[in-house]
Amino acid sequence: MAHYIAIIEDAGPDHAVGVWFPDLPGCISGGDDVDEALQNAPEALELYAQDLSGDGRQLPRPRTLTELKADPDVADDLRNYMVALIELPARADAAE
Repeated sequence: MAHYIAIIEDAGPDHAVGVWFPDLPGCISGGDDVDEALQNAPEALELYAQDLSGDGRQLPRPRTLTELKADPDVADDLRNYMVALIELPARADAAE
């Protein structure tokens, strides 16, 4: 099973919680709170994988946290926001 690192931005009680995946440009999700955002994140991964597959492309290899920390485009986000490891649902992983 593939797992992708997600960055979770909680802007406070009056804002939605955003989730994005540094390895998957444009793959975003969210929720009214952190729990809901984390529940929605696997579906975002699955839909992203389906879109790529429909275009004849494959998901990129997920980078490790160490690799992402070394990426200057991601390092600040990793320091400033919560991070979670999100599993790609098995049905999407099997389609790859």
